[in-house]
Amino acid sequence: MTPSDPVTTHLSQWQRTALLVGFAGVLLSITGLLLDREQLLRSYLFAYLYWTGMGLGCVGILLLHHVVGGKWGMVIRRLCEAGARTVPYMFVLLIPVLASIPTLYPWARPEAAQDANIQSKAAYLNVPFFLFRAVFYFAVWFLYAHLLSKWSAEQDRTGDERLIGRMRALSAPGLVVFVFTTTFAFVDWIMSLEPHWFSTIYGAMFLVGEVLEAFALVIALLVVLSRWAPLKDYVTPQHFHDLGNLMFAFTVLWAYLSFSQFLIIWAGNLPEEIPWYIRRLHGGWGGVALALVIFHFAVPFLLLLQRGIKRRADILFRVCLLLIVIRMVDVYWVVEPSFYEKQPWRVHWTDFVTPVAVGGLWLAAFFWQLKSRPLVPLRDPRLEGAPRETVAF
Repeated sequence: MTPSDPVTTHLSQWQRTALLVGFAGVLLSITGLLLDREQLLRSYLFAYLYWTGMGLGCVGILLLHHVVGGKWGMVIRRLCEAGARTVPYMFVLLIPVLASIPTLYPWARPEAAQDANIQSKAAYLNVPFFLFRAVFYFAVWFLYAHLLSKWSAEQDRTGDERLIGRMRALSAPGLVVFVFTTTFAFVDWIMSLEPHWFSTIYGAMFLVGEVLEAFALVIALLVVLSRWAPLKDYVTPQHFHDLGNLMFAFTVLWAYLSFSQFLIIWAGNLPEEIPWYIRRLHGGWGGVALALVIFHFAVPFLLLLQRGIKRRADILFRVCLLLIVIRMVDVYWVVEPSFYEKQPWRVHWTDFVTPVAVGGLWLAAFFWQLKSRPLVPLRDPRLEGAPRETVAF
């Protein structure tokens, strides 16, 4: 991309805007930190988990694409690679969480020594091991993001088709490793907020949600960027149809896992498990849960079930925006009640500021990475020969 082409111009403008918005959010967050440190850290954790999920979701999509192939992945590959390369920046943004472990996590406080339940998990839930695991997770994610981006750029230069096999060979076991590491990461960073509670479905449920939000972001950006070259010359309604099908599949999978967890825990009615849902279904939180059922599953399900909608870029774009927003609500609903014991739903102003701060910085890094390389793989034979149709906007 050259500095004067429309795509680079727009990406640079979006990057500057995101950076300014992010810095404004950071300044407001610092104000919140001075006024109420504990509340700011709670809000920051929620915002961090949501935006980190965008980058991790891009890593997951990238691994999936290299394993299964398909032209659907070719048009979003550079978007996913750019998102994957934001992973190191998110490690830096994890530092405030790591520096505040006793404030956020009950198992790290002195009084936890008197809790037999927590002590039975002390071999896993302890600060040194928690820090080690965080570093290990990011090292693994960075390795996959780095190698796949490196080999993709090398293929641009050389056109060596053997690199396709190399990326597939890395991604096949990498997809398994990615699922395990993200599952344990979400157990560490979110589920351990309530150390007396556990669910074997939890990590997979959250991972599917993060991949879903990443799909929504990259598809929405693809709709916008396909108005200009070079994507304009490659993207067809069939690409949007295939991507819409994938987003539909992850929407259904998220609903299946979420309902399975609810059904098993509610039917079991065990005192160590049921409080998780009691907190999230009373005191106003139940209204948020109902909104998730409607807008996270029912509405996207009905819309993405229709072939015509998935082939209409303008309508698909609106569905993606809905999922991007409702995913943030879902992360908020999962994280925030962990800090309150039978307290009605309330929203603090830092719950709005911190997502803006972290999101602005993440998007600025994302757009910076995106404009550093061509938007399409230059010499990948799988991108060639796509049937041309008019994309409806």
